[in-house]
Amino acid sequence: MPARPDPASFPPPPIPSTVSAAALSDAAQFCQACDLHVGATQAVFGAGPAGARVMLVGEQPGDREDIEGRPFVGPAGRILDEALERAGIAREDAYVTNAVKHFRYRMRGKRRIHQRPDRWQVRACFPWLQAELSLVEPQALVLLGATAAQALIGPQVRVGESRGSLLDSDLAEFVTVTAHPSSILRVSDQAERHRAMEAFVGDLSAVAGWIAGR
Repeated sequence: MPARPDPASFPPPPIPSTVSAAALSDAAQFCQACDLHVGATQAVFGAGPAGARVMLVGEQPGDREDIEGRPFVGPAGRILDEALERAGIAREDAYVTNAVKHFRYRMRGKRRIHQRPDRWQVRACFPWLQAELSLVEPQALVLLGATAAQALIGPQVRVGESRGSLLDSDLAEFVTVTAHPSSILRVSDQAERHRAMEAFVGDLSAVAGWIAGR
């Protein structure tokens, strides 16, 4: 196994002084704050309106996202779109992003297989996520999976224990964690997958209900 790169050997993220969606997205293409930029097609920045009331944060872009340059456009994105629609949250009204902006993968034949980013890679990318939070200033922040939750709240967060609950955080008025939609795709049993999807929709419906009550 190759040695882990020294995080100190990488330059800091080139966060622009003028924070706008376009400026951040453009600058992210030149980020070399970790080694993930080497194998990725491009940085995949967040999408959605600045000032969106709801912001959703996942782990990292996948294969389709890396190719197309937009978050949640692959199979997990289709699960997310369906769940948001059923919960009453318009995808175009939400800001969707990831904790890590480059796709980490390993090759299996000709296929690129998702590989979870290391903690140091998540930390290296964190300033981009902070910039997005400052830009959007969401009322509700939904953390999709453990990587996003631990990046923004801390390593003590466990999705199984905390999902659906209101987390103690000053990042937004309403901060909660739920499963990552890709976890639903990994459930092979149809009945179990249905239950997982219903739980996911339920978590997002609670967010929609809170927003509607504002």
